[in-house]
Amino acid sequence: MPIDATQPYDNQNIFAKILRGEIPSKAVYEDDYAYAFHDINPQAPTHILVIPRGAYVSWDDFSARASDAEIAGFIRAVGHIARENGLVAPGYRLLANAGINAHQEVPHLHVHIFAGRPLGPMLAR
Repeated sequence: MPIDATQPYDNQNIFAKILRGEIPSKAVYEDDYAYAFHDINPQAPTHILVIPRGAYVSWDDFSARASDAEIAGFIRAVGHIARENGLVAPGYRLLANAGINAHQEVPHLHVHIFAGRPLGPMLAR
């Protein structure tokens, strides 16, 4: 069910539980600012989720409240993951849904990294 990106952070969301080790995940990368893992329902041959370690509902929440170090660390982590997984050529797509109209389903900021095949147009027509 899509969520409102302005809602308060829910520390019982699935990504918070993954960060606490309560739910297993197949880790791709982790550091002080980000944790990345394979999506359990991949939408492309490569489908990695990258989440900040901090409690942020959406990109808007993160950009407004995270420290400069958290923001830089998270963005650098996304780039590192793409490079380390050989996604730079022939390319990859980043997707971060925010709010009901974008169909955000988990109230914890997350970036999808899609790759491994031609991904088609950016939006369904």
